[in-house]
Amino acid sequence: MNSQAAAPNALVQRIHDSDALAVIAVAGAGTAAISWLLGVAGASRTVLEIVVPYAPSSLTEFVGAEPEQFVSEKTAIDMAHAAYKRALRLREGAAPVVGPVVGIACTATIATDRPKRGEHRCHIAAWRASGLTTYNLTFNKGLRDRSGEDEIASKLVLQALAESAGVRFDEDLALAASEVLRKTIAQYADPIAALMAGHIRQAIVDADGGMRADAPFSGGILSGSFNPLHDGHTAMAQAASEILGKPVAFELSVANADKPPLPEDEVRRRAAQFAGKAPIALTGVPVFYEKAKLLPGCTFIIGADTAVRLFDPKYYGGSSANMLLALQQMRQNDCDFLVAGRFDGDAFTTLADVDIPAGFERMFGAIPESAFRSDISSTQIRQDNAAPLSP
Repeated sequence: MNSQAAAPNALVQRIHDSDALAVIAVAGAGTAAISWLLGVAGASRTVLEIVVPYAPSSLTEFVGAEPEQFVSEKTAIDMAHAAYKRALRLREGAAPVVGPVVGIACTATIATDRPKRGEHRCHIAAWRASGLTTYNLTFNKGLRDRSGEDEIASKLVLQALAESAGVRFDEDLALAASEVLRKTIAQYADPIAALMAGHIRQAIVDADGGMRADAPFSGGILSGSFNPLHDGHTAMAQAASEILGKPVAFELSVANADKPPLPEDEVRRRAAQFAGKAPIALTGVPVFYEKAKLLPGCTFIIGADTAVRLFDPKYYGGSSANMLLALQQMRQNDCDFLVAGRFDGDAFTTLADVDIPAGFERMFGAIPESAFRSDISSTQIRQDNAAPLSP
């Protein structure tokens, strides 16, 4: 059965009128969706990129590993995840108002110019910061020709995109009675839950309690464990903000290079300390070269003790070469550092006491002692709070 249905222009127009930004990857089917989306004015408001990783080697490169099965729900999910991460990188400057980012993927095996012994089927996935939706369909083999099967797969691509954008999908898929679309939705309660599940890599909790998933941020970042948050942290952020002339946010990693990951209730407790005070970025990466990938263009505000650890090969698999490579990657991500002095033992240590590897000196600036000095220690505060009261 040939299918020559008209292009769903009204649906595509509603998608373009939404604020969604998408990277779309299709392999094996879904090609009509490309022409439908690009054929209606306003496509540049929606489409960041369309990728067709058709050859096995291309799809392997796109998802980062060879799939166990190239046409499967899992592969569609991996493709959608790769598309989502790609969309995060491409969205900067894509629109005056940055809307929700989505990665859409389709992998399929449909009718071709030679007989196929296996099923004809398609798997579509939509990866959003708030969750994941999959659409799986096995065709009634022989009912349609290639263009007919591709049309249905393409409509499912549009359905995934429309529903991710909050747009009503009202197209008739014209499925046979024996063809059942299996749709699965996984939704996270909020960005913190999505971060803890590994679905996203960063969540910003604003001072008013609002949350943003994988949101862009530029300015200063003061990383720490904040157990507890104290006046030394806020004074250091204020001094750095005045030096930079930019806002400063705090950052807490739920993972740690030296300790077990934080449980979700503890993450929420620490984040709650910032209510009414400042935004805090929650990330899933413990080391600065990974933070730089998440927060390009930022200035990291650290103490001199942290600067010493930054150059310790221990945190780079024991390799000085890896340490230097990490510094180079941070520089390529346009990140630099402001270093505050810290009281360590019997001495006040500053950036001048830190041995910076040759060639990277310009990445590091100092917060002068006259602008900030605090000898408050979170560890000491915890010990004081735990100490029994004197009789």
